Amino acid sequence: MKIDTFYGIKKEQFQTFSDQGVRVVITSIKTYPIVVKQIKDEKKDGYQAYKIETSKDLAKKGKTLREIKFNNDPELKIGDEIKIIDVLSQGDTVKITGKSKGSGFAGAVKRWGFKGGSKTHGQSDRQRAPGSIGQGTDPGRVWKGKKMPGRMGQENITIKGLKVFKLDEANNEVWIQGLVPGKRGTEIKITKLT
Repeated sequence: MKIDTFYGIKKEQFQTFSDQGVRVVITSIKTYPIVVKQIKDEKKDGYQAYKIETSKDLAKKGKTLREIKFNNDPELKIGDEIKIIDVLSQGDTVKITGKSKGSGFAGAVKRWGFKGGSKTHGQSDRQRAPGSIGQGTDPGRVWKGKKMPGRMGQENITIKGLKVFKLDEANNEVWIQGLVPGKRGTEIKITKLT
């Protein structure tokens, strides 16, 4: 195996039918060829990796450099171009990583699923408040990591065990069976699981 990782852009989600007539959810990911720009080795850099360049279409701000680590002797050389069909085939199990959708600033009820306060005993305006956030004299501060209101979403999410439903070589698309994180246009990292 030359490399086990590829990058693409989330295109759309839809439904189709398998050969057995079962309805399945599909996420299509548009991919572009990647080019090997540098090979890092253990002696010089402390680890082995291909430094690759993704297409200008993949990164909207221009070309993007990424690294794909490997363990054995390098099978690729500088200037080699790799397409999605060189990495994946139909039926492969993959791991997908992407940034989740952003939901803006959210309160504790929406962000963490807090129940909220009761509407009795004079509390008519505290239904969605987080309640007490700390102790009094000792320690006299709010503990680090306390679940509070804040920005929700825009986090790296990894989903394992998804299947490659179809490879569309003509359009450089890969159809993944299942849902992947992010909105349309999100950069997706696809890693083949052994």
